[in-house]
Amino acid sequence: MIRGIKGVEDRLKKMEQIDCSVAVGKGIEFVQGAAKRTVRKNDGVLEKSILTEVRGRPLRTEGICFTNAPHNQFIEFGTGPRGQANHKGISPNVAVSYSQSPWWIHESQIERRVAEKYKFFYIDTPEGRFYQCSGQPAKPYLYPALKNNVDEVMEIIRKEIEKQL
Repeated sequence: MIRGIKGVEDRLKKMEQIDCSVAVGKGIEFVQGAAKRTVRKNDGVLEKSILTEVRGRPLRTEGICFTNAPHNQFIEFGTGPRGQANHKGISPNVAVSYSQSPWWIHESQIERRVAEKYKFFYIDTPEGRFYQCSGQPAKPYLYPALKNNVDEVMEIIRKEIEKQL
């Protein structure tokens, strides 16, 4: 007879019942909070669009922090020559291609106050006002929200799993 085998069996049964999605969900919510605190706040659209999702499978649970804002990638990675020159803090696993030529933005695609804030050069034409843009530096917030908080996220997950045990 082996002493303590009942305790080991009970603990193994509890391990089978652990819901990792709860632990991963709490961890990814921490990442979401960090991203919302660091994202550039112009009109709040980008901050409000930072969402989380937990996908669970029997042997794998994933936490995803993302945004559905159409301009997200321009902020995270930067644009044009300015983005290429200053993209510190973006994920090293993402290959970004930067346009080297300035481009024109029609007044229907940008608010005048925003264009004036960034002091975009403009021309007025019969088709309306066009603003010239040669890019912006990267202002990453999603990748750093995870990268800079890995230890905290792992601790949140560890504590939640311990609680369930």
